[in-house]
Amino acid sequence: MSTSLDVLITAFIVAMMAIMGAVLPPLPAEAAPAFFDFGDSLVDSGNNNYLATPARADSPPYGIDYPTHKPTGRFSNGLNLPDIISEKIGSEHTLPYLSSYLIGEKLFVGANFASAGVGILNDTGIQFVNILRIFEQFHYFQQYQTRISNILGQEAAGQLVNKALVLITLGGNDFVNNYFLPLSPRSIQFPLPAYCCFLISEYRKILTRLYELGARRVIVTGTGPMGCVPAELAMRSENGECASELQRAAAIYNPLLVEMIKGLNKELGSNIFIASNAFSMNMNIISNPAQFGFVSSKIACCGQGPYNGMGQCNILSNLCPDRNLYVFWDAFHPTERANRMIVDQIMTGAVEHMNPMNLSTLMALDFQDLTTKVP
Repeated sequence: MSTSLDVLITAFIVAMMAIMGAVLPPLPAEAAPAFFDFGDSLVDSGNNNYLATPARADSPPYGIDYPTHKPTGRFSNGLNLPDIISEKIGSEHTLPYLSSYLIGEKLFVGANFASAGVGILNDTGIQFVNILRIFEQFHYFQQYQTRISNILGQEAAGQLVNKALVLITLGGNDFVNNYFLPLSPRSIQFPLPAYCCFLISEYRKILTRLYELGARRVIVTGTGPMGCVPAELAMRSENGECASELQRAAAIYNPLLVEMIKGLNKELGSNIFIASNAFSMNMNIISNPAQFGFVSSKIACCGQGPYNGMGQCNILSNLCPDRNLYVFWDAFHPTERANRMIVDQIMTGAVEHMNPMNLSTLMALDFQDLTTKVP
């Protein structure tokens, strides 16, 4: 009888979340799950500050709208995707794993392992020299688990990881900083459709390894509209139109990613991985900037050259006075305000944006499970 009631309660919660798009109020900090971030510059919160690499965001005007108004290593004027998700789930911002401040109780919050410049493939981002390739990020994740086991014990540490939220963002650099670079060996080796299939097969190995390391609630983002970022407009666009070949790459790659995730979930017997349609989320804003309160979705707030898309954002760059009016902060990365809109879709988006469920629904199921457990 109680089992049937639990099923009905769960079904009701899922239905209401889907229909109303409601967001649970943030959980108390002590009840919030741990949060782990893996991937590239879209989610790097400062690990590259500790590495000898040119792929860094540790100088002004990066961080101009961060609470401290100082650069933190985030490729943003303020907060990035993990920061905003942390706020939504009622948690502190995750610290970079390489930070010396990640000690003691801070470890219970989770950790950010992401590193700007990385991709699915190990040869992606070689121009950035010393970055944390994805399996190096996983190595540090294993090291984290050892550290947390020494504090909590192995069983409790395993539960913390199993119940944690995980965000992984990879794929974009495999195109913009690999395949579409001049004289790229990968573009000689593969036609574009075959390259996309190759990336998906390699990504499946990455996600399988993440599962083996204990991840059970994983949001996997697809690539955004890569041909529409200011850097690509500056290099490839004549009249401000999105670069067609990069858009074609996203159109091939993203559906393959969704199907791979569905297959992997079926193999594992559970919805471990959630596909986040970053392309559609971003494209809605880029195609209709005024509808979302932006004055431009083509020109970066910080940069130089056409569309402010050339070179790096630095103290000598053009800088817009109001970052809230721009979709893009620099040549590749969204402003904090645009990131907040993306996170809203992660939280409450319909199945075409978050498949098979959005983050609010996932948290509602976890909360229902928590409240129905016998003390």
